[in-house]
Amino acid sequence: MILTVYMMPLLTGTMIPSLEEATVWINSAANVPDPSPTLVQFWAISCPICKMNMPRLQEFLDTYREQGLQLISVHMPRSEADMDVEKVKAAVKELGLTGPCAIDNDHTLGDRFQTGGVWPCYFLFDAEGKLRSRAAGALGIKMAENSLKRLLDLTATTP
Repeated sequence: MILTVYMMPLLTGTMIPSLEEATVWINSAANVPDPSPTLVQFWAISCPICKMNMPRLQEFLDTYREQGLQLISVHMPRSEADMDVEKVKAAVKELGLTGPCAIDNDHTLGDRFQTGGVWPCYFLFDAEGKLRSRAAGALGIKMAENSLKRLLDLTATTP
């Protein structure tokens, strides 16, 4: 008999999980300013969709930088071949990721965020650190973009 365990995904309103215990940090450890809207993305070097979405994530940062948006990347390996820290560092440089990027070789952060082992996976937290939306897979970037627009455009128009 095979027992399958399903983890309940993080619910809207959940506080941002701890980013401690990453295998390694690249470009400095995450320091989430308070208050700061934060987009956390889980990706892997063997995930073509993840790499294809990187320029769009940079566009998000450029668009919403004035409103304090911070991007935190977490590399979570899909296979043993993805666990080479030097290859991940090279990919971070090649992809132009300049913000904090954790390497999560033990899936500690992935488990904490309850990604369900899906790549890419995006989590948007508001300035209070509460989860506003999560999205994953091929359409995840579009869903994350819509959530960003709702959250940050609303913030910009609120007196």
